[in-house]
Amino acid sequence: MTTDVALAEELLLLGYDDKSGKATGSRIGLDLGMAAAVLVELALAGRVAFSEGSMVVVDPTPTGNPIDDEVLARMAADTPHTPASWLQRLRHGLRSRVLADLVERDIVCDIDETAMDGYVHVHRYPSVDSTVEAGIRQRLATALTGDEVPDERTAALATLVAAVRMEPALGLTGAAVQDAHRRLEEIAGGAGFSGTVSLDSSTVRPSVALVVAALTRAIDAALGARA
Repeated sequence: MTTDVALAEELLLLGYDDKSGKATGSRIGLDLGMAAAVLVELALAGRVAFSEGSMVVVDPTPTGNPIDDEVLARMAADTPHTPASWLQRLRHGLRSRVLADLVERDIVCDIDETAMDGYVHVHRYPSVDSTVEAGIRQRLATALTGDEVPDERTAALATLVAAVRMEPALGLTGAAVQDAHRRLEEIAGGAGFSGTVSLDSSTVRPSVALVVAALTRAIDAALGARA
């Protein structure tokens, strides 16, 4: 299990082509997904919860992850806001922060392709260490082909992939995309993220399930009807 890579980083790696280093899907979808992933990470660490319609800090103790801790401190210093509000507040600039972190750790590299006499900079982020993304994809592949609900982190990642409509990023086309979406929704349901099972029957902590469910609803509302 890839425990040294944050959920937001995992989602970004799935959303970028290894060779071209370019984003492959909806940019706003990926940005919303990464913002949600940071909040889910904080919920997994027992730092935030969903209560009475708002995201609230239940433990301000830093986690050791710089990006997560910046968000945690920002939330602790602010009044409670809805999941939808926090997604919009956090998504701006987050992609650049996550990419910079991945570059610093030699997981991807930053290729600056200057155009128009230096006025336009186009950055690509091809993979340097492909083993990291391979591990992420293997976890999801195991979850998609298995019958059991995976661990909390993998179930949360699978749910976010479905929420931001990233199934094509899994290398799937045609009917396989719809099959994967159905399985991802099954995982979300079995984990207690979508209301299809009671929290008492959930395979993850109820506090985490409530956060993921609330963020998923907010992402759906932001992205609109699925095509």
